[in-house]
Amino acid sequence: MLATIPVLAIVAVLVFLMLRLTPGDPAAILAGDAANTEQIAKIREGLGLDRPLIVQFGIWARDIVSGDLGESFYFKMKVTALIGQRLEATLSLATLTILFAVSTAVPLGVLAAWRFGGWFDRMLMGFSVMGFSIPVFVLAYILIWVVSLKLGWLPVQGYKPISEGFWPFLRHLILPSITLAVIYVALIARVTRASVLEALGEDYIRTARAKGLPESRVLIRHALANAAIPIVTVIGIGIGLLIGGVVVTESVYAIPGLGRLTVDAVLARDFPTIQGVILFFSVVYVVVNLLVDLSYVFFDPRIRY
Repeated sequence: MLATIPVLAIVAVLVFLMLRLTPGDPAAILAGDAANTEQIAKIREGLGLDRPLIVQFGIWARDIVSGDLGESFYFKMKVTALIGQRLEATLSLATLTILFAVSTAVPLGVLAAWRFGGWFDRMLMGFSVMGFSIPVFVLAYILIWVVSLKLGWLPVQGYKPISEGFWPFLRHLILPSITLAVIYVALIARVTRASVLEALGEDYIRTARAKGLPESRVLIRHALANAAIPIVTVIGIGIGLLIGGVVVTESVYAIPGLGRLTVDAVLARDFPTIQGVILFFSVVYVVVNLLVDLSYVFFDPRIRY
């Protein structure tokens, strides 16, 4: 738990430096094409961008400790308020994606290990390769063209909050969730297959079968239970893929979440917003992996912290 503090501190420093050292001036973007040098300089002064980097970082770090992520250059409001406005859409998309991916990938991986070398196993391995190979935005446009434009089953783009009804809320998230879940399913299914396949070769599996236990109980109670740690680990690591995919998916499907906010902030060179959103994503990623580490004690009684 203490190790998360220096990790987040390093992330904060790297994000700050990368934004300041890359080309582009937010003051020039805010001023517009018709602005002169004096007007741009005045905006830079008002934003505090004329100060030394160490001073800018010190002010930002001080505000972060107090829970203030700063004020957006472009949106003219607090970054914490911006994140709060966009959080529901991203959280809904991520939750639905994880539920769909885990509930699909784990059974597929178990069945593939059970039928090792068969047609189902070969199909799953082929799907895994395809899932890793197809870019998220390509799959998104294929699904939009087939499911929305050709068949007319689901909306092309947009988002409806759950307050406007559960079915409209779900209809707008099905396609984005499937798009985002494909690479996640491929990853989890492949690791599940490998872990369960290794467990099926152990002596306790042969003993369980020799006792006459049903094959379903052997697979779930003995093989899957003992293969749980690698599966849970890859689910936690896959949150990184999920965060990266959210940025692309929300842009394609015009979902007003944190991913879309990140893209808009990058285009506007909105330093406080970019820093705040990336730091928020980093905290989520670190916390999820911390919870995964702590969950090991529930899957393997031999592990103690």
